[in-house]
Amino acid sequence: MSVGKQKQFKSPSLLQSPSSSSSSSPMLCSLQGSLLTLAILTLLSFIYFSLNSLHPSASASPTTATTTYISSDDDDADNEQFSDIYHSPEVFRLNFAEMEAKFKVYIYPDGDPNTFYQTPRKLTGKYASEGYFFQNIRESHFRTDDPDQAHLFFIPISSHKMRGKGTSYENMTIIVRDYVESLISKYPYWNRTLGADHFFVTCHDVGVRATEGLPLLVKNSIRVVCSPSYDVGFIPHKDVALPQVLQPFALPAGGNDVENRTTLGFWAGHRNSKIRVILARVWENDTELYILNNRINRAEGNLLYQRKFYETKFCICPGGSQVNSARPTDSIHYGCIPVILSNYYDLPFNDILDWRKFAVILTEKDVYQLKQILKDIPYSEFLTLHKNLVKVQQHFQWNSPPVKYDAFHMVMYDLWLRHHVIKY
Repeated sequence: MSVGKQKQFKSPSLLQSPSSSSSSSPMLCSLQGSLLTLAILTLLSFIYFSLNSLHPSASASPTTATTTYISSDDDDADNEQFSDIYHSPEVFRLNFAEMEAKFKVYIYPDGDPNTFYQTPRKLTGKYASEGYFFQNIRESHFRTDDPDQAHLFFIPISSHKMRGKGTSYENMTIIVRDYVESLISKYPYWNRTLGADHFFVTCHDVGVRATEGLPLLVKNSIRVVCSPSYDVGFIPHKDVALPQVLQPFALPAGGNDVENRTTLGFWAGHRNSKIRVILARVWENDTELYILNNRINRAEGNLLYQRKFYETKFCICPGGSQVNSARPTDSIHYGCIPVILSNYYDLPFNDILDWRKFAVILTEKDVYQLKQILKDIPYSEFLTLHKNLVKVQQHFQWNSPPVKYDAFHMVMYDLWLRHHVIKY
């Protein structure tokens, strides 16, 4: 309302003598000043609490801390445990909590469990990761029987199980193709995204070959595989690197035992790749690197291979017939810093964990300078790598039922990240 209109509609109660009108002016100014001061204080308070929420202080009260996804106690523990190993600890904590609260996966019920579907071959050996995932997804709260609630759809076909039954590569391809095509024709969910919200899990390298007969499965769906090599069609932003874990472990986890680690570097295995041939040829007679052209003979003693991990600072992890092997996770479990010697390896959880904080990452051409590279690492840096290595051990351990932050939950988190890019 304008000043002119205010004069036209004065109420009787506002009619005052000149003296009273002049005496009210200071009161009016005082009221306006108070309101202005209050507004400024409110603005400053808003700015303060906004900045405080973005950069919480260490002295924040428990009441304030509990407004986040995770309780204040969990926040303090996670800050201490994960600050050195994650690309972004804060983002991980918040996204992980959201995943646990919301993420749902629908498992297609089709297929005879006695053949190649629904159940894994076994939970032991170097392909145990595939078996554990099949079992864990059914044990977890992520599973839903309502496909309309699902963020992703799991295609439960086991290539490892096919291999165990002696199925040929040609028949594997036909079996996978027929199974997926039957799901496409029976259910409406694949066609909504052309399979972009579907995934399958395989740890045995035959899983890559078994899907070759269905290009749309390889190109569109999420592949959770133990052989994540860039040169075999692995797409990092779409696919997930599954850690190859040889469980059960023969000996307890190592760590916080650097005084016992007197051997500079260790590798023993078959020469089934070019890089392994070069590694053995160049270093097998070295006095500081313990490099063997084959696995340690069991006749020489019980679990000598595993015990060697306890004695070594750096464990060499060259690719074998495939880029992956169980050696990186063996090294992590036994507290030996893994030395990744590969050109095309998309390491498990690489988009979450900063591998350079607990491992040494090299390319194959570095094999000729391997000893000098390892000797040039300062002792203080070695101690930091070892300390961080102990922190990540839980991420490469499978459990039944699954445990928070274990290998299963990390794979689920990778899937959760990828589901966000799917639109339909």
